[in-house]
Amino acid sequence: MNAVIIAVLVMVALSLARVSVVFALIVGALVGGLVGGLSLDQTLEAFNDGVGGGAQVALAYATLGAFAVAISRSGLPDMLANVLIRMLGKETNAAHQDRVKWVLLAAVVLVAIMSQNAIPVHIAFIPVLIPPLLAVMNRLRLDRRAVACALTFGLTAPYMLLPVGFGAIFLNDILLANLNSAGDPLGLEISREMLPMAMAIPVGGMLMGLIVALVFSYRGRRDYAAKPLANTSAGQSVTPAKPHMLGLVMSGVAIVAALGLQLYSGSMILGGLVGIGLLSLGGIFKWREADDLFTSGMRMMALIGFIMISAAGFAEVMKTTGDIDTLVAGAVDLFGDNRGLAALVMLLVGLFITLGIGSSFSTIPIIAAIFVPLAVQFGFSPMATVVLVGTAAALGDAGSPASDSTLGPTAGLNVDGQHDHMWDSVVPTFLHYNLPLIGFGWLAAMTL
Repeated sequence: MNAVIIAVLVMVALSLARVSVVFALIVGALVGGLVGGLSLDQTLEAFNDGVGGGAQVALAYATLGAFAVAISRSGLPDMLANVLIRMLGKETNAAHQDRVKWVLLAAVVLVAIMSQNAIPVHIAFIPVLIPPLLAVMNRLRLDRRAVACALTFGLTAPYMLLPVGFGAIFLNDILLANLNSAGDPLGLEISREMLPMAMAIPVGGMLMGLIVALVFSYRGRRDYAAKPLANTSAGQSVTPAKPHMLGLVMSGVAIVAALGLQLYSGSMILGGLVGIGLLSLGGIFKWREADDLFTSGMRMMALIGFIMISAAGFAEVMKTTGDIDTLVAGAVDLFGDNRGLAALVMLLVGLFITLGIGSSFSTIPIIAAIFVPLAVQFGFSPMATVVLVGTAAALGDAGSPASDSTLGPTAGLNVDGQHDHMWDSVVPTFLHYNLPLIGFGWLAAMTL
C-alpha cells in the first residue's frame, strides 16, 4: 500500500471515529512517514518543518475569533438577528418560516460567493455573520448541515470558475502556470480563456449537489437547544455593553475597516486587530476585559488554527516520503488503453491527496507535473487536461477535515457546541460536492 493512501485513510478513519482532527492528522503523518520509509526522526523533522507554514493562518484565525466575540457584544448582531425575527412575524406558520429560511440560505450563499471574488475576504466573514443568526436558525428549526453546505459551496465553487479574487490566484496564477510549465516540453499550451470554460461542467456538478442538499437531504427540520455563544467561563465573566448608537456605528465602521484593511494589506491579522481597536474606542468592551475577550475568541477559533498547523506538517511529511509520485506512477498499471479508467483514477488520486493536504491551491503543483504527461500520453485534449488537473486538485477541498472550506463553516455554526465538524460539515459536503465533482469531472474529461 502507498504511504499517502495509508496516511489519509488513518487520518479520515480516526476523524470519523470522533477522535480529534489534530490528533488524527498527527497520527496519520507519523504512520505515513514510517510506511514511506522515513525513520521516526526524519518523519518528525519533516512534520516540524511543515508546521511553520500554518502558524500565520492559526494566528489570523485567533485574531478573527476575538474580533467576532467583540462584535457579538456590540448589539449589532442582535439587531441583524431581530430583522430576521421580525420577518418571521407574529404568525410563524410553516409557509412563512419556509420563506424566511430560503431568504436566509440564499443570503448565506451570496455572501460566501462574494467572499471569494467580489470582496475576497475568504472565511473572515463567517465568525462575524453566522453566530448572531444561530438564534434565528434555531427558531426556524433549520438544519445547520444545510447552512454548512451553502457556505462551503460559496467558498469553493467561485474560485474554480470565476478568474477574479481568489479565482484569479487559483485559475491563473497556479493552475494555468503549472499546466503550461509541465506541458511546455510536450508541446501543450493552455490559454487563459480555456480555464473557466473547462471548469464550468465540474462546477455545474457542485451546483447540483447544493440543490440536492438544500431541497432534499437537509430540508427537514432539526431542533437545537438555546445555548449561549462562545460558552466559556472567560466569556461569561465579561459584562456585555448595552447597545447604543455610538457602539452600533463603530461596529459597522470596524467591520468595514477590518475587511478593507485585509484587502489592502493581505493580512487578516492586521485587519482583525484594527477592528478590535475600533470596537474598544466605541465602548463595546473595556480595556481591562481585553484578555478575557481574546481568550474567548481564541477558544472559539483555536481548533481551526491547530488543524491548519497540523495539516501543514502532514503535507510536508507526505511530500518528503516521495510516495505522492509513486501513487500516481503506480496507477498507470490500472489504465491499460482505457482512457475512461485513466481519467477516473487520476481524479481519485487527486481526491486522496487533497483530503490529506486540505488545500486545492497547494495540491496543484504536486499533481500537475505528473498528470499533464499522463493526460498527453492518453490523448486527452488541452481542455480535458485542464479539467483533470483542476478538478483533481479541487476534489477533497470541500470534504477534507483539514480544509478551511469546512473548518470555516464549523467555526461559525459550532459556537454553541451543537455542530459537529466531521458529521455536520465534512461528511455532508463530501457527499454533495466531491461525488458530483468526480462524476461531472469525468464526464467533462471524456467529452471536451
